[in-house]
Amino acid sequence: MANEITTADFDAIVAGSDKPVLVDFWASWCGPCRALGPVVDQISEEMADRLTVYKCNVDEEGELAQRFGIMSIPTLILFKGGEVAHTMVGSMPKADLVAELEANI
Repeated sequence: MANEITTADFDAIVAGSDKPVLVDFWASWCGPCRALGPVVDQISEEMADRLTVYKCNVDEEGELAQRFGIMSIPTLILFKGGEVAHTMVGSMPKADLVAELEANI
């Protein structure tokens, strides 16, 4: 299961990670976010050796959402070396999400 990430610990976690970091920007009221959530959790477990996954609730962490220009949710951002490497917006089937990640890890 993906851990929550906050504004306070974001930079230390993302910049300090030796693996790529996927952050799922979501909100509890967002239907597509709720649909994608279990898929993100599965990927967190299945790709744990190559990827670290976190979730960021945009209602609780508005500063982070602003920082990365989150305009619609769900938005998934893949970070490598502390920098944005790839952004995916909207819900998608698990196979498509895995393919996007595989191409960008």
